[in-house]
Amino acid sequence: MALELRNVVKREGANTHIYETNLTLAEDGFNILLGTTLSGKTTLLQIMAGLELPSSGEIWFDGQNVTGEAVQKRNVSMVYQQFINYPHFTVFENIASPLRVAGEASDKIRSRVMQIADLLKLTPMLERNPSELSGGQQQRTALARALVKDADLVLLDEPLANLDFKLREELRDELPKLFAGRRCTVVYATTEPVEALLLGGHTATLHEGRVTQFGPTSEIYRNPKDLVSASVFSDPPINTATVTKRGDRFHLDEAISWAAPETQTGLADGSYRIGIRPHHIVPAGAGEGGAKLTGQVMITELSGSESVVHFQLGNHTWVSQSHGIHGHDVGEVAEFEMAVDHAFVFSEGGEVVAG
Repeated sequence: MALELRNVVKREGANTHIYETNLTLAEDGFNILLGTTLSGKTTLLQIMAGLELPSSGEIWFDGQNVTGEAVQKRNVSMVYQQFINYPHFTVFENIASPLRVAGEASDKIRSRVMQIADLLKLTPMLERNPSELSGGQQQRTALARALVKDADLVLLDEPLANLDFKLREELRDELPKLFAGRRCTVVYATTEPVEALLLGGHTATLHEGRVTQFGPTSEIYRNPKDLVSASVFSDPPINTATVTKRGDRFHLDEAISWAAPETQTGLADGSYRIGIRPHHIVPAGAGEGGAKLTGQVMITELSGSESVVHFQLGNHTWVSQSHGIHGHDVGEVAEFEMAVDHAFVFSEGGEVVAG
């Protein structure tokens, strides 16, 4: 079942929340809306659901124009980041409510509720009321109610944001399996690039109300078409700087230069922007070589498996992300290696020219 947005615009007074958008979502796998807070993800989901009307443009679903159709007439399920449950229903009845409204038989209702409750680890809580649950348990209940319904369109607005880390990891693995084989379109909004990569499918990058790129998730990540899309799909933030190409070398702030990789030697001499993700900048000796960088350490973040170092590089603040523990003192001058083969090169206007 295909969902298509045709020339969709959303304005409120003088403010434009969604600029003209044309988007045909994939029928198989997840469709990810990836963007920061206030990039337009929730507004797009509400327009898709019929909770809001576009200021102009049309919504087509399964070959039908559903732009003015009431949400009650659409077979849609939606889960928000902030859980919403019926306070006077038990967890079982909360999950079962869409099936009861649809007039399903009692044995089918019980079977479906138990299946979903087991997936979301809610079985011991089925007889409790939402007020007796933790916040994470309440969100799982709201998610279960959306999943139990055999909806044509499932809209998930950061549904795992309030869950503990372990459960989030488990559900990221289980959700695609749960929808495999179902004849429905799934749209999943997130602020986290890693979550988009784990879920796979197709991704639309959003920035300030505009869809900047759409396609298979891994393709969008590997081949962003511009600096905006690359920035949306990078966490920690992508490192950027203005460089100059002269002959076969790139120069950054004149103090740093490197030989242009083979894919970039054909670029004309002149000024460009480069972008390189933090995991392609590592402490000296920890990588496979590359351009040498020297910067003053500003912040060091250590976890059990990786090190993130923010450092001052001339007029730029850059980030290094590497495996293992690499301790640096704040204020220390440290050396790093940049894997130049993995750098994107953008025109001054932000369009990718090499990468």
